Amino acid sequence: MSENRKIKILFRHRSMEMGGVEKVMLSILNNLNPDKFDITVCLTLNQGKLRDELPKHIRKIYLTDGKEDFSNNSILQKLQLVKRRIRLRKLKNTPAIADRLINDTFDIEIGMDYRDYDAILNSTNKNSKKIGWFHSEINVPKFQPLVPDILKSFPQFDHMVYCSHKIKDMMHKHYPNLKYPAESVIINPIPIEEIKYKAEEKLDNFPEGPVFASIGRLHSRKGYHKLIDAHKKLMDEGFHHNIIVIGDGDEMNNLRAQAAKNNVEKTFILVGNQMNPYPYIKKADYFILPSESEAWPLVIAEALILQKPIIATEVGDVGLMIKDRETGYLISYEVDEMYEAMKTFLTDHELIAHIRNNLKTIEDQFDNKKIFDSVENIIETLHKK
Repeated sequence: MSENRKIKILFRHRSMEMGGVEKVMLSILNNLNPDKFDITVCLTLNQGKLRDELPKHIRKIYLTDGKEDFSNNSILQKLQLVKRRIRLRKLKNTPAIADRLINDTFDIEIGMDYRDYDAILNSTNKNSKKIGWFHSEINVPKFQPLVPDILKSFPQFDHMVYCSHKIKDMMHKHYPNLKYPAESVIINPIPIEEIKYKAEEKLDNFPEGPVFASIGRLHSRKGYHKLIDAHKKLMDEGFHHNIIVIGDGDEMNNLRAQAAKNNVEKTFILVGNQMNPYPYIKKADYFILPSESEAWPLVIAEALILQKPIIATEVGDVGLMIKDRETGYLISYEVDEMYEAMKTFLTDHELIAHIRNNLKTIEDQFDNKKIFDSVENIIETLHKK
Protein backbone atom coordinates (compact mmCIF):
# COMPACT_ATOMS: atom_id res chain seq x y z
CA MET A 1 0.00 0.00 0.00
CA SER A 2 1.34 3.42 -0.95
CA GLU A 3 2.15 5.65 2.01
CA ASN A 4 0.84 8.61 0.00
CA ARG A 5 -2.61 7.12 -0.62
CA LYS A 6 -5.42 8.96 1.12
CA ILE A 7 -7.13 7.15 3.98
CA LYS A 8 -10.65 6.27 2.89
CA ILE A 9 -13.28 7.03 5.54
CA LEU A 10 -17.00 6.25 5.63
CA PHE A 11 -19.25 8.17 8.03
CA ARG A 12 -22.65 6.54 8.64
CA HIS A 13 -25.51 8.55 10.12
CA ARG A 14 -29.28 8.24 10.19
CA SER A 15 -30.24 11.70 8.90
CA MET A 16 -29.32 15.38 9.06
CA GLU A 17 -31.95 16.79 11.40
CA MET A 18 -31.00 19.94 13.27
CA GLY A 19 -29.14 18.56 16.28
CA GLY A 20 -25.88 18.56 18.20
CA VAL A 21 -24.53 15.30 16.74
CA GLU A 22 -25.19 16.52 13.20
CA LYS A 23 -23.41 19.83 13.88
CA VAL A 24 -20.43 17.98 15.35
CA MET A 25 -20.22 15.75 12.27
CA LEU A 26 -20.35 18.78 9.97
CA SER A 27 -17.53 20.47 11.91
CA ILE A 28 -15.38 17.35 11.64
CA LEU A 29 -16.10 16.98 7.92
CA ASN A 30 -15.24 20.63 7.31
CA ASN A 31 -11.93 20.36 9.14
CA LEU A 32 -10.43 16.94 8.41
CA ASN A 33 -7.51 17.43 6.04
CA PRO A 34 -8.74 16.65 2.48
CA ASP A 35 -5.15 15.99 1.41
CA LYS A 36 -5.01 13.08 3.89
CA PHE A 37 -8.55 11.73 3.80
CA ASP A 38 -11.01 10.64 1.12
CA ILE A 39 -14.40 10.91 2.84
CA THR A 40 -17.84 9.49 2.08
CA VAL A 41 -21.00 10.13 4.12
CA CYS A 42 -23.86 7.64 3.92
CA LEU A 43 -27.21 8.80 5.31
CA THR A 44 -29.91 6.24 5.99
CA LEU A 45 -32.55 8.92 5.32
CA ASN A 46 -31.84 11.91 3.06
CA GLN A 47 -33.71 14.02 5.57
CA GLY A 48 -33.30 17.09 7.77
CA LYS A 49 -32.56 20.79 7.48
CA LEU A 50 -28.81 20.12 7.38
CA ARG A 51 -28.89 17.56 4.56
CA ASP A 52 -27.48 20.01 2.00
CA GLU A 53 -24.82 21.43 4.32
CA LEU A 54 -22.16 18.76 3.73
CA PRO A 55 -18.87 20.17 2.34
CA LYS A 56 -18.65 20.04 -1.46
CA HIS A 57 -15.58 17.77 -1.45
CA ILE A 58 -17.43 15.07 0.54
CA ARG A 59 -19.11 12.25 -1.39
CA LYS A 60 -22.69 11.89 -0.16
CA ILE A 61 -24.88 8.78 -0.54
CA TYR A 62 -28.32 8.11 0.89
CA LEU A 63 -30.26 4.87 1.18
CA THR A 64 -33.85 6.19 1.28
CA ASP A 65 -35.61 9.46 0.45
CA GLY A 66 -36.36 12.00 3.14
CA LYS A 67 -39.81 13.34 3.98
CA GLU A 68 -38.86 16.56 2.20
CA ASP A 69 -39.00 14.62 -1.07
CA PHE A 70 -42.38 12.99 -0.41
CA SER A 71 -45.59 13.97 -2.17
CA ASN A 72 -47.79 16.73 -0.71
CA ASN A 73 -50.75 14.43 -1.25
CA SER A 74 -51.52 12.85 2.14
CA ILE A 75 -52.54 9.47 0.68
CA LEU A 76 -49.43 9.22 -1.50
CA GLN A 77 -47.32 10.36 1.45
CA LYS A 78 -48.62 7.50 3.61
CA LEU A 79 -47.83 5.04 0.84
CA GLN A 80 -44.32 6.48 0.52
CA LEU A 81 -43.80 6.11 4.28
CA VAL A 82 -44.92 2.47 4.17
CA LYS A 83 -42.63 1.80 1.21
CA ARG A 84 -39.72 3.45 3.05
CA ARG A 85 -40.41 1.43 6.19
CA ILE A 86 -40.26 -1.80 4.19
CA ARG A 87 -37.01 -0.69 2.55
CA LEU A 88 -35.47 0.22 5.91
CA ARG A 89 -36.36 -3.22 7.26
CA LYS A 90 -34.66 -4.86 4.27
CA LEU A 91 -31.58 -2.69 4.73
CA LYS A 92 -31.38 -3.64 8.41
CA ASN A 93 -31.78 -7.36 7.73
CA THR A 94 -29.45 -7.42 4.71
CA PRO A 95 -26.48 -5.04 5.19
CA ALA A 96 -25.05 -6.11 1.82
CA ILE A 97 -27.78 -4.04 0.10
CA ALA A 98 -26.41 -0.83 1.60
CA ASP A 99 -22.83 -1.85 0.83
CA ARG A 100 -23.76 -2.43 -2.83
CA LEU A 101 -25.32 1.04 -2.98
CA ILE A 102 -22.25 2.60 -1.38
CA ASN A 103 -20.12 0.62 -3.86
CA ASP A 104 -16.73 1.19 -2.26
CA THR A 105 -14.46 -0.16 0.46
CA PHE A 106 -12.99 1.89 3.27
CA ASP A 107 -10.08 1.87 5.68
CA ILE A 108 -12.12 3.43 8.48
CA GLU A 109 -15.88 3.33 9.16
CA ILE A 110 -17.36 5.74 11.70
CA GLY A 111 -20.74 5.72 13.45
CA MET A 112 -21.52 9.18 14.87
CA ASP A 113 -24.28 7.97 17.19
CA TYR A 114 -25.49 4.75 18.85
CA ARG A 115 -28.24 4.56 16.19
CA ASP A 116 -25.49 4.10 13.58
CA TYR A 117 -23.69 1.25 15.35
CA ASP A 118 -25.50 -1.63 13.64
CA ALA A 119 -24.84 -0.18 10.18
CA ILE A 120 -21.11 0.07 10.94
CA LEU A 121 -20.66 -3.25 12.73
CA ASN A 122 -22.73 -5.21 10.19
CA SER A 123 -20.81 -3.82 7.25
CA THR A 124 -19.63 -6.51 4.83
CA ASN A 125 -16.27 -4.72 4.76
CA LYS A 126 -14.64 -6.79 7.52
CA ASN A 127 -11.16 -5.32 7.03
CA SER A 128 -12.08 -1.75 7.95
CA LYS A 129 -11.41 -0.33 11.40
CA LYS A 130 -14.56 0.71 13.22
CA ILE A 131 -14.94 3.89 15.32
CA GLY A 132 -18.01 4.72 17.40
CA TRP A 133 -19.03 8.07 18.93
CA PHE A 134 -21.03 8.03 22.16
CA HIS A 135 -22.97 11.08 23.42
CA SER A 136 -25.47 9.69 25.94
CA GLU A 137 -25.76 9.29 29.70
CA ILE A 138 -26.17 5.52 30.05
CA ASN A 139 -28.24 5.68 33.27
CA VAL A 140 -31.13 7.84 32.03
CA PRO A 141 -34.33 5.82 32.75
CA LYS A 142 -35.96 6.25 29.33
CA PHE A 143 -32.69 5.21 27.67
CA GLN A 144 -32.68 1.79 29.37
CA PRO A 145 -34.47 -0.23 26.62
CA LEU A 146 -31.57 0.64 24.29
CA VAL A 147 -28.78 -0.27 26.71
CA PRO A 148 -28.48 -4.05 26.03
CA ASP A 149 -27.80 -3.51 22.32
CA ILE A 150 -25.37 -0.69 23.05
CA LEU A 151 -23.44 -2.91 25.48
CA LYS A 152 -23.20 -5.64 22.84
CA SER A 153 -21.86 -3.13 20.34
CA PHE A 154 -19.09 -1.52 22.41
CA PRO A 155 -16.58 -4.43 22.40
CA GLN A 156 -16.93 -4.82 18.63
CA PHE A 157 -15.47 -1.39 17.89
CA ASP A 158 -11.76 -0.73 17.44
CA HIS A 159 -12.06 2.68 19.11
CA MET A 160 -14.78 4.49 21.03
CA VAL A 161 -14.91 8.29 21.26
CA TYR A 162 -16.85 9.93 24.09
CA CYS A 163 -17.88 13.56 23.77
CA SER A 164 -17.43 14.18 27.49
CA HIS A 165 -15.47 12.86 30.46
CA LYS A 166 -18.65 12.35 32.45
CA ILE A 167 -20.16 10.13 29.73
CA LYS A 168 -17.06 7.91 29.74
CA ASP A 169 -16.87 7.80 33.56
CA MET A 170 -20.55 6.90 33.77
CA MET A 171 -20.13 3.98 31.36
CA HIS A 172 -17.25 2.55 33.39
CA LYS A 173 -19.06 3.13 36.69
CA HIS A 174 -22.22 1.27 35.63
CA TYR A 175 -20.53 -1.40 33.49
CA PRO A 176 -17.01 -1.89 34.90
CA ASN A 177 -16.65 -5.42 33.48
CA LEU A 178 -17.53 -4.56 29.91
CA LYS A 179 -14.74 -5.31 27.43
CA TYR A 180 -14.05 -1.77 26.25
CA PRO A 181 -12.12 -0.98 23.05
CA ALA A 182 -9.46 1.74 22.97
CA GLU A 183 -11.08 4.98 24.15
CA SER A 184 -10.73 8.74 23.85
CA VAL A 185 -12.60 11.77 25.12
CA ILE A 186 -12.94 14.45 22.44
CA ILE A 187 -15.20 17.38 23.25
CA ASN A 188 -17.38 18.82 20.53
CA PRO A 189 -15.73 21.41 18.26
CA ILE A 190 -17.14 24.92 18.10
CA PRO A 191 -17.18 26.93 14.82
CA ILE A 192 -16.60 30.20 16.67
CA GLU A 193 -16.33 32.64 13.75
CA GLU A 194 -19.26 31.05 11.92
CA ILE A 195 -21.46 31.37 15.01
CA LYS A 196 -20.60 35.04 15.49
CA TYR A 197 -21.09 35.82 11.80
CA LYS A 198 -24.46 34.03 11.53
CA ALA A 199 -25.66 35.67 14.76
CA GLU A 200 -25.71 39.04 12.98
CA GLU A 201 -28.63 38.04 10.76
CA LYS A 202 -31.68 40.25 11.33
CA LEU A 203 -34.77 38.90 13.08
CA ASP A 204 -38.31 40.20 12.75
CA ASN A 205 -41.08 39.97 15.34
CA PHE A 206 -38.79 39.13 18.23
CA PRO A 207 -40.66 39.31 21.57
CA GLU A 208 -40.09 42.14 24.01
CA GLY A 209 -37.63 41.43 26.80
CA PRO A 210 -36.62 40.03 29.12
CA VAL A 211 -36.24 36.96 26.89
CA PHE A 212 -34.83 33.52 27.70
CA ALA A 213 -33.78 31.52 24.61
CA SER A 214 -33.36 27.75 24.45
CA ILE A 215 -32.41 25.31 21.71
CA GLY A 216 -33.10 21.59 21.72
CA ARG A 217 -35.01 18.69 20.28
CA LEU A 218 -38.51 18.62 21.70
CA HIS A 219 -38.14 15.38 23.63
CA SER A 220 -39.36 14.68 27.15
CA ARG A 221 -35.72 14.41 28.37
CA LYS A 222 -35.15 18.06 27.41
CA GLY A 223 -37.32 19.27 30.27
CA TYR A 224 -39.43 21.86 28.46
CA HIS A 225 -42.59 20.63 30.20
CA LYS A 226 -40.96 21.58 33.51
CA LEU A 227 -39.80 24.89 32.09
CA ILE A 228 -43.41 25.76 31.21
CA ASP A 229 -44.41 25.15 34.85
CA ALA A 230 -41.59 27.39 36.13
CA HIS A 231 -42.51 30.06 33.56
CA LYS A 232 -46.18 29.95 34.57
CA LYS A 233 -45.30 30.38 38.25
CA LEU A 234 -43.14 33.43 37.51
CA MET A 235 -45.79 35.01 35.29
CA ASP A 236 -48.46 34.50 37.97
CA GLU A 237 -46.21 36.33 40.45
CA GLY A 238 -45.83 39.30 38.10
CA PHE A 239 -42.33 38.59 36.73
CA HIS A 240 -42.98 39.34 33.07
CA HIS A 241 -40.65 37.59 30.58
CA ASN A 242 -40.74 35.52 27.40
CA ILE A 243 -39.21 32.14 26.62
CA ILE A 244 -38.44 31.30 23.00
CA VAL A 245 -37.60 27.67 22.15
CA ILE A 246 -35.89 26.74 18.88
CA GLY A 247 -36.31 23.10 17.93
CA ASP A 248 -38.77 20.45 16.82
CA GLY A 249 -39.68 16.93 17.86
CA ASP A 250 -42.29 14.51 19.15
CA GLU A 251 -43.26 16.73 22.09
CA MET A 252 -44.25 19.78 20.00
CA ASN A 253 -48.02 19.18 20.22
CA ASN A 254 -47.87 18.26 23.92
CA LEU A 255 -45.92 21.41 24.75
CA ARG A 256 -48.26 23.61 22.75
CA ALA A 257 -51.22 22.08 24.56
CA GLN A 258 -49.54 22.53 27.96
CA ALA A 259 -48.70 26.17 27.21
CA ALA A 260 -52.28 26.83 26.10
CA LYS A 261 -53.72 25.11 29.18
CA ASN A 262 -51.55 27.37 31.37
CA ASN A 263 -52.44 30.49 29.34
CA VAL A 264 -48.80 31.16 28.47
CA GLU A 265 -48.88 30.30 24.75
CA LYS A 266 -48.08 33.95 23.91
CA THR A 267 -45.02 34.07 26.17
CA PHE A 268 -43.74 30.48 25.84
CA ILE A 269 -42.97 30.60 22.13
CA LEU A 270 -42.16 27.47 20.11
CA VAL A 271 -40.66 28.52 16.78
CA GLY A 272 -39.62 25.08 15.47
CA ASN A 273 -36.33 24.29 13.77
CA GLN A 274 -34.38 27.21 12.35
CA MET A 275 -31.50 26.88 9.90
CA ASN A 276 -29.81 29.74 11.72
CA PRO A 277 -30.66 29.74 15.45
CA TYR A 278 -27.83 32.08 16.47
CA PRO A 279 -29.67 35.41 16.04
CA TYR A 280 -32.23 34.18 18.58
CA ILE A 281 -29.48 33.55 21.14
CA LYS A 282 -27.77 36.87 20.38
CA LYS A 283 -30.97 38.89 20.66
CA ALA A 284 -32.18 37.16 23.82
CA ASP A 285 -31.14 38.37 27.25
CA TYR A 286 -30.41 34.92 28.66
CA PHE A 287 -30.08 31.26 27.64
CA ILE A 288 -31.63 28.32 29.49
CA LEU A 289 -31.08 24.56 29.18
CA PRO A 290 -33.54 22.58 31.35
CA SER A 291 -32.47 19.06 30.29
CA GLU A 292 -32.73 15.88 32.33
CA SER A 293 -29.63 14.55 30.54
CA GLU A 294 -26.90 15.85 28.22
CA ALA A 295 -23.32 14.93 27.38
CA TRP A 296 -21.26 17.92 26.26
CA PRO A 297 -24.09 20.11 24.93
CA LEU A 298 -23.02 22.13 21.93
CA VAL A 299 -25.75 24.70 22.58
CA ILE A 300 -24.09 25.67 25.86
CA ALA A 301 -20.83 26.40 24.04
CA GLU A 302 -22.71 28.36 21.37
CA ALA A 303 -24.46 30.48 24.00
CA LEU A 304 -21.13 31.09 25.78
CA ILE A 305 -19.53 32.22 22.51
CA LEU A 306 -22.38 34.73 22.13
CA GLN A 307 -21.77 35.82 25.75
CA LYS A 308 -25.20 35.02 27.14
CA PRO A 309 -25.70 34.37 30.86
CA ILE A 310 -26.86 30.75 31.07
CA ILE A 311 -29.10 28.76 33.39
CA ALA A 312 -28.48 25.04 32.93
CA THR A 313 -29.09 21.76 34.69
CA GLU A 314 -25.84 20.29 35.98
CA VAL A 315 -25.83 17.17 33.82
CA GLY A 316 -23.13 15.61 31.65
CA ASP A 317 -20.15 17.94 31.39
CA VAL A 318 -22.19 21.12 31.84
CA GLY A 319 -20.46 21.68 35.18
CA LEU A 320 -17.11 21.71 33.38
CA MET A 321 -18.34 24.16 30.75
CA ILE A 322 -19.96 26.63 33.16
CA LYS A 323 -18.67 27.95 36.49
CA ASP A 324 -21.62 28.43 38.82
CA ARG A 325 -22.38 32.12 39.51
CA GLU A 326 -19.31 33.05 37.43
CA THR A 327 -20.19 32.26 33.81
CA GLY A 328 -23.68 30.89 34.43
CA TYR A 329 -26.05 29.40 36.98
CA LEU A 330 -26.22 25.63 37.61
CA ILE A 331 -29.40 23.95 38.80
CA SER A 332 -30.87 20.47 39.26
CA TYR A 333 -33.67 19.04 37.13
CA GLU A 334 -36.48 20.49 39.26
CA VAL A 335 -39.22 23.03 38.50
CA ASP A 336 -38.54 24.96 41.71
CA GLU A 337 -34.84 25.37 40.87
CA MET A 338 -35.67 26.54 37.33
CA TYR A 339 -38.10 29.03 38.86
CA GLU A 340 -35.61 30.32 41.45
CA ALA A 341 -32.77 30.65 38.91
CA MET A 342 -34.94 32.55 36.41
CA LYS A 343 -36.24 34.80 39.18
CA THR A 344 -32.64 35.53 40.18
CA PHE A 345 -31.70 36.42 36.59
CA LEU A 346 -34.72 38.74 36.38
CA THR A 347 -33.98 40.52 39.66
CA ASP A 348 -30.26 40.28 40.56
CA HIS A 349 -28.71 42.80 38.17
CA GLU A 350 -25.38 42.74 40.00
CA LEU A 351 -24.96 38.98 39.42
CA ILE A 352 -25.88 39.34 35.74
CA ALA A 353 -23.32 42.14 35.30
CA HIS A 354 -20.68 39.93 36.99
CA ILE A 355 -21.45 37.00 34.68
CA ARG A 356 -21.46 39.18 31.55
CA ASN A 357 -18.06 40.58 32.47
CA ASN A 358 -16.61 37.07 32.92
CA LEU A 359 -17.96 36.00 29.53
CA LYS A 360 -15.86 38.58 27.66
CA THR A 361 -12.87 36.19 27.47
CA ILE A 362 -14.80 32.91 27.33
CA GLU A 363 -13.53 32.01 23.84
CA ASP A 364 -10.14 31.18 25.34
CA GLN A 365 -11.49 27.88 26.74
CA PHE A 366 -12.24 26.43 23.27
CA ASP A 367 -9.34 24.92 21.29
CA ASN A 368 -10.69 23.56 18.01
CA LYS A 369 -7.28 22.75 16.52
CA LYS A 370 -6.54 20.36 19.37
CA ILE A 371 -9.91 18.67 18.80
CA PHE A 372 -9.42 18.10 15.06
CA ASP A 373 -5.82 17.00 15.56
CA SER A 374 -7.07 14.39 18.05
CA VAL A 375 -9.63 13.03 15.56
CA GLU A 376 -7.01 12.81 12.80
CA ASN A 377 -4.57 11.09 15.15
CA ILE A 378 -7.10 8.38 16.06
CA ILE A 379 -7.84 7.71 12.39
CA GLU A 380 -4.18 7.62 11.35
CA THR A 381 -3.17 5.42 14.29
CA LEU A 382 -5.92 2.88 13.55
CA HIS A 383 -5.04 2.86 9.87
CA LYS A 384 -1.44 1.90 10.65
CA LYS A 385 -2.45 -1.13 12.75
